[in-house]
Amino acid sequence: MQHLPPRIVKEHSATGESLTLYGSWSAAALAQLEHWTAVEESLPRHGQAGMEASWDLRQIERLDHTGAQLLWNAWGHAWPRHVLVLDLQRATLNRVARYTVLPPKPHRTTPKELFLRLGEWIMGVEGHAVSALRLTGQLFLDLLQFLRDPSQAPWRDISGHIYRIGATALPITALVGFLIGVVLAYLMSRQLRQFGADAFIVNILGMALIRELGPVLAAILIAGRSGSAITAQIGVMRVTEELDAMRVMGIRKGYRLVFPRALALALVMPLLAAWTTAAALLGGMLASDLSMGLSPEYFLVALPKAVQLSNLWLAMGKSMVFGLLIALNACHFGLRVLPNTQSLGEGTTASVVASITLVILVDALFAVLFKSVGL
Repeated sequence: MQHLPPRIVKEHSATGESLTLYGSWSAAALAQLEHWTAVEESLPRHGQAGMEASWDLRQIERLDHTGAQLLWNAWGHAWPRHVLVLDLQRATLNRVARYTVLPPKPHRTTPKELFLRLGEWIMGVEGHAVSALRLTGQLFLDLLQFLRDPSQAPWRDISGHIYRIGATALPITALVGFLIGVVLAYLMSRQLRQFGADAFIVNILGMALIRELGPVLAAILIAGRSGSAITAQIGVMRVTEELDAMRVMGIRKGYRLVFPRALALALVMPLLAAWTTAAALLGGMLASDLSMGLSPEYFLVALPKAVQLSNLWLAMGKSMVFGLLIALNACHFGLRVLPNTQSLGEGTTASVVASITLVILVDALFAVLFKSVGL
């Protein structure tokens, strides 16, 4: 059945302005773009300026809840002063008026609320700082107990974490390191070739990869890969109440959960950094051979002369600190997880972000403190 399009006829009389509505004010008719556009252009103008006018809806062919909602919104969610409707139309409009939800008013933040938010943020930072300090102190005490009685140490946990964190990460770290070396070599070759300084690519690649990029890249990969896993593991133990069971049984969670992971990461991070750096140097060496004609033999001979051995020791020391920080940060956020899945996801995300940020900040600190070493 063909319905007439919705329209509004405006008339002036001695008693004032009269607005008469015709056609089908239904979802089917308003679904057509040209009908909706015409109604949208006319209704707001009539609705705002015609609240004192007389509205006549009796000539409407069909009025459903879509059309009634459109009229109610145009009237500003209030009945006009003069409106003529049929009983069925009034019932439809009353239902729309009853169940219409007004949009919330825009909230303006007051200075008091800003001050309270600042205080809440400071209290949160203080809570994290106190918890991290407590965790670090407990780790130091656990290390003393480990040195005093190594036979009672959780060796099985330590070896398992070394395998899961270190051995299983070798493929991904080698792949990423190799690709980073290739990209850096190609980019540097294009610039160095302009000045005839092809041979200096060994100096730049060696210093950048061994001293900085290798350890930082390995730490970022481990923070995203193993740091998140540590937080999730401990967080799940919180959700399943295993941490509460350990406390009831008298098992110290620091010595069985935090210490093995921290020791494992501190041991494997220097090895992973050296592995990642070697893969990156291999990629840079192959790219230099293909793009600049520098043979691998020349690369291997020139590298020890361009980069002092102290840079390698500095990189290994940084990597050990990176591993310890990643483990402590991951355990810190894992132990703060609340017994619900939403907190578990938020804690894992915060752990990865905080670990990567810590790695970059500590690397910048090392760069400033040891700026005269190996340069």
